Amino acid sequence: MARLMRWVICAVVVLAFAPSALADDLELLRGSQSVGPATFPKWSGFYFGVQTSFSSGSADFSSATASLIGYSMRGLTIEDADSVAALPILGDADSKSTGYGGYVGYNTQWQDLVLGLEANYTHSPFTLVATSQPIENHVYAVGSALVSYYAQGTGSMQITDYGSLRARAGWVVGGNFMPYGFAGLAVGKGSYSVTSLAFGQQSSPPSPALPFLPCTPSPGACIDYAFPNGSSGNSFLYGFSVGGGMDIAVTPNIFVRGEFEFIQFAEVSGITATITTARVGAGLKF
Repeated sequence: MARLMRWVICAVVVLAFAPSALADDLELLRGSQSVGPATFPKWSGFYFGVQTSFSSGSADFSSATASLIGYSMRGLTIEDADSVAALPILGDADSKSTGYGGYVGYNTQWQDLVLGLEANYTHSPFTLVATSQPIENHVYAVGSALVSYYAQGTGSMQITDYGSLRARAGWVVGGNFMPYGFAGLAVGKGSYSVTSLAFGQQSSPPSPALPFLPCTPSPGACIDYAFPNGSSGNSFLYGFSVGGGMDIAVTPNIFVRGEFEFIQFAEVSGITATITTARVGAGLKF
């Protein structure tokens, strides 16, 4: 009987202390100890920087002379019947340039996601000169007369400065790397010059009257005509900007970047210009 009582007392002691010990072991398995809050590289806040760039510009001049020739030949039968002003005289233009500039922006951050707004400026002067595709000896029948039509022209655009106001979205990768994409509005400063000359000969008196000039090259009654015109001025360019790049944190407050940007401007005097730019830069964030 005494032996049985000893076994009962031992069993009570084990049952009394075993749950708390087992619970401690389970808590360790559950990992309930504090390991500290998750940390992310800080990209939020204001930043600014400087950059250098290489730009490739192009422009389409195919519509640049249409309004000039159309105005010069308004009311003439050849224009009303055949719309010769719409025939393209000028082609494309390309140019390359190096430049420099800067940027300033503000980021907000949700763990690895970074959203922000940035203003970017580049000074990169270049000149776009159109290729020439003159029209030679197009002959049209206008009533009982034959009219020959020639046209030629020149075109150029200079762009000195451009920039963009862009919305950015980035993702923190591998600690210090942040690839990003952006889209926004683009503006530019430049000037343009376009000239046109429509000329030819009609084999009989025109209707309505054309300027009567000596017509010695052909026998019989004929009339020569020539209509020069031109347009030039300074221009404010606007359009859209898209691109992407990567910011790399060198220290908690200093970063470097590389990016590509494509800008397309709205048509100005029949000229549509685009700019593709590659940049490298360095910045300071707060």
